Amino acid sequence: MRLTHTQELAGVDVAVVGVPFDTGSPYRVGCRFGPREIRSISVLLRPINPYHDIDVFDLCKVVDYGDATVIPGETERSFAAIEAELDHIIANGVKTLCFGGDNSISLPQIRSLGRAHGPISLIHLDAHTDTWDDYLGVRHNAATSYRRGVEEGWIDASTSIQVGMRGSLFSREDIRQSIDLGYELITTDEMLAAGIDEVVRRIKRRVGRNKVFLSVDMDVVDPAFAPGVQIPEAGGPSAHDILTLLRKLAGVNLVGGEVMELNHLYDSGEITALLAATFGAEILALIAVHKQGNPG
Repeated sequence: MRLTHTQELAGVDVAVVGVPFDTGSPYRVGCRFGPREIRSISVLLRPINPYHDIDVFDLCKVVDYGDATVIPGETERSFAAIEAELDHIIANGVKTLCFGGDNSISLPQIRSLGRAHGPISLIHLDAHTDTWDDYLGVRHNAATSYRRGVEEGWIDASTSIQVGMRGSLFSREDIRQSIDLGYELITTDEMLAAGIDEVVRRIKRRVGRNKVFLSVDMDVVDPAFAPGVQIPEAGGPSAHDILTLLRKLAGVNLVGGEVMELNHLYDSGEITALLAATFGAEILALIAVHKQGNPG
């Protein structure tokens, strides 16, 4: 996206932050290189979003803040370092768009946003719920962030929604546990049967005018379109389906967003990296549209 690389935050609307951490991955590693790959391919993206008919960077000042500090193999220390940097950014009135990294790093983002804004609403696009209590006895990993966020009081599950879940399960409770936490959940089968417009209607009804964190895990997309992910699941929506869904979320009050779990080691011709960068650009466009409709 050819953003200015700076940590000066005066007058900035959105800071793009890389979080190169994949110690929380229960399967493939390599997501730590996601921020690098997204930055590299993002030079193909241009500032005007034709769907919304806006120049994103005319409406929002967006900078590349660089990468958050992480310590490979040290989850708790990495979380503390990530939170410290995000706390600083958010305290300056700047919204964040983070590129990961695995979904374990959703939790430090949620903590920082929750400290600043109070309990937030979550829109979570993913093939997996990430609401397990633990994975192999480990409570902080890519499969547990959205349970911890509710338990710690940062996410208001009653105004949050998860979309795109599919695939085989270890237990029949793997889906039920999100509903038990209070989330609304729309599986891939339900999404494709209902259509994108109906899914968007349900999302907007669920989150209302609340402050929202938007999470996109690249595996929400079928691996035919996004092979370079941590845990692929067959039978998913197309890249166009998810792009359309994101674009139709215009009006939602985003305070932060993330694009997670790009794994370039399994990518083909950078198609997953390009899609991840494009999802990020669409999130920036949503922030710009909301600012345009709510100046000052």
